[in-house]
Amino acid sequence: MKKERIIVIDFGGQYNQLIARRVREANVYCEIYSYKTDFEKIKALNPKGIILTGGPNSVYEVGGPTYTKELFELGIPVLGICYGAQLMSYLLGGKVETAKAAEYGKTDIIIDCPSSKIFKNVPTNTVGWMSHFDYISAPADGFTITAHTDNCPVAAAEDEEKKLYAVQWHPEVLHSIHGKEVLQNFVYDICGCVGDWKMDSFVTESIAQIKEKVGDGKVLCALSGGVDSSVAAVMLSKAIGNQLTCVFVDHGLLRKNEGDEVEEVFGPEGHYDLNFIRVNAQERFYGKLAGVTEPEQKRKIIGEEFIRVFEEEAKKIGTVDFLVQGTIYPDVVESGLGGESEVIKSHHNVGGLPDYVDFKEIIEPLRDLFKDEVRKAGLELGIPENLVYRQPFPGPGLGIRIIGEVNADRVKIVQDADAIYREEVAKAGVADELGQYFAALTNMQSVGVMGDERTYDYAVALRAVNTVDFMTAEASEIPWDVLHKVTSRIINEVDHVNRVLYDLTSKPPGTIEFE
Repeated sequence: MKKERIIVIDFGGQYNQLIARRVREANVYCEIYSYKTDFEKIKALNPKGIILTGGPNSVYEVGGPTYTKELFELGIPVLGICYGAQLMSYLLGGKVETAKAAEYGKTDIIIDCPSSKIFKNVPTNTVGWMSHFDYISAPADGFTITAHTDNCPVAAAEDEEKKLYAVQWHPEVLHSIHGKEVLQNFVYDICGCVGDWKMDSFVTESIAQIKEKVGDGKVLCALSGGVDSSVAAVMLSKAIGNQLTCVFVDHGLLRKNEGDEVEEVFGPEGHYDLNFIRVNAQERFYGKLAGVTEPEQKRKIIGEEFIRVFEEEAKKIGTVDFLVQGTIYPDVVESGLGGESEVIKSHHNVGGLPDYVDFKEIIEPLRDLFKDEVRKAGLELGIPENLVYRQPFPGPGLGIRIIGEVNADRVKIVQDADAIYREEVAKAGVADELGQYFAALTNMQSVGVMGDERTYDYAVALRAVNTVDFMTAEASEIPWDVLHKVTSRIINEVDHVNRVLYDLTSKPPGTIEFE
């Protein structure tokens, strides 16, 4: 399945996932590893090429992130980006210093060597996204300067003979006008990749691997009804048929009426031949979450309770050998398991797992995929588009869209507000223009006036973003009249809400979810 691969070595860069995603857009498989990964392991992976990410440190700092110089002696093409470019130069004898003028944001770049393989189809005047306060003041021996800016004499350099390339800007960011060309040139013209990472072959080979792994064993699938778990369930169903039992845990943290909707699709009267079990565990989860306000603790509690419910259901149906989960690649990386980035949040099916799980093994057939790749896999499996392109919903559900304590009353507030928001967005015909949108309940209470009486109630926050890969996102511009209608309805129809806010934060610096 993974005949060729590019390895991203992560030095703490905020765009590590984005680099991998851009490489995969070129139909080349790509994985992220921390700079702490042993050199022999990287070597054994036999990558077609290696990309070094950016990072927040200075290469000349004592104890700063670094790597062995042997990496550049393998004969494998290496592309250093930002910090990675500086580290390559520094380790090979070049000079890196603090810049007299830092560069942030869109920057005009002049390509000095348009014949360079990495700049094929890139005009001599282009725009790149810069984010640095250090710069390469003198490249290492053997390197030729191939691009510059007004403030950065070495915006790019290369040693073509050794297949070493360095660019100071971030080609993986969409703001870099010809960044896609730079990365594709590296992957195809320099690394010699052919692009064999295709979703149809991934699905076919995954089904075959699942059959081989499971044998005649029994499998329990954690089905939430969301995109990821739905695709995982259908993939397993095609692989092993009635050896699969799907357990849907209604933890009371779903969107309004969502539990019934999930059962309608996957239950006995639904579209799929699955052994479907619904567990109504609302009160159980509310009890565990009582008095808990810290986001990570809520995630851990919800994740552990999920596993306990599955263990109990497994015992009811007899011996179960495998647990299937819809873990995807951003879950892995954001939980601190894929690269070097700080743990952003524990995912209930990755970092939130308890230490003890009563199953032989956990199967995560989508673990290597980004969200848009999961959707492509779903279409390859024949899942209807309305399910494949359903709005993403986090595993911990409304538990992380409620700031502070979670209880039945607060869940109802956010469910009702969210339902109104969705209804009005759909009526206005703008739903297809949005990547993700939802209502969240803040823990802020403020004074209001309703019916000539003073109120002291909650503020609901509305969120809507445009995104392709869910690793970066921009706030959506929903028409004012739509927001006005949503606000009016929420305040008038939802108890204990007297204020509605609209969140304009992008990702980064924020996350798409609130907690």
